[in-house]
Amino acid sequence: MAIIHRAELRPSKAEALAAWLPSQPWSGVTPGEDVEVVGRFRLDDPAGEVGIETIVVRTTSGRLLHTPLTYRGAPLDRAEAFLVTEMDHSVLGRRWVYDAAGDPVYADVVRRTIATGGHEADLVQADGSGSWEKECTAVGSGSAPSSPTVTAVDTRTEEGETTIDTGHGELVVLRVVGSPVPSGETLRATWPTGSGVLVVLAD
Repeated sequence: MAIIHRAELRPSKAEALAAWLPSQPWSGVTPGEDVEVVGRFRLDDPAGEVGIETIVVRTTSGRLLHTPLTYRGAPLDRAEAFLVTEMDHSVLGRRWVYDAAGDPVYADVVRRTIATGGHEADLVQADGSGSWEKECTAVGSGSAPSSPTVTAVDTRTEEGETTIDTGHGELVVLRVVGSPVPSGETLRATWPTGSGVLVVLAD
């Protein structure tokens, strides 16, 4: 499960992504262009230290971009190239927000979700008052009983794909939703404003 606080964020996630995406060649987003969050889901870090969230945004041209993020309470060592923003969280304080493709915890959790047929995390309110409604459904296609732990990553991006060498095989993150899908087991998701069909986000 993912514990979610009722909090104010500065900048907001949409603002942070709109500022970061123009620097990513695969995005097609221009400086000053707004992006709309159309769906998002959380995955569960077993250690409870890193927030892991996949966000799908729509650009003004109608393209859908897959922008997974990790949220940390301190900078991630040797990950400056993947820093999206520093964010003020009204409950948790200063947060460091990373392009998740450069974060070993993301690779570990997504690889395990794919391999074992896992799914999105339940969203639990931090004050204990109940659960938040989910915005997306996500599921891995595998059926393995377990997955090796990923502790380091080597990441490269070509056009609309980011390939993460996990030390236990490669994880491919599709940055542009609807891109051709590599062969193999996948992480798929759907969201309320989509077609209702599960779309591949990672392989």
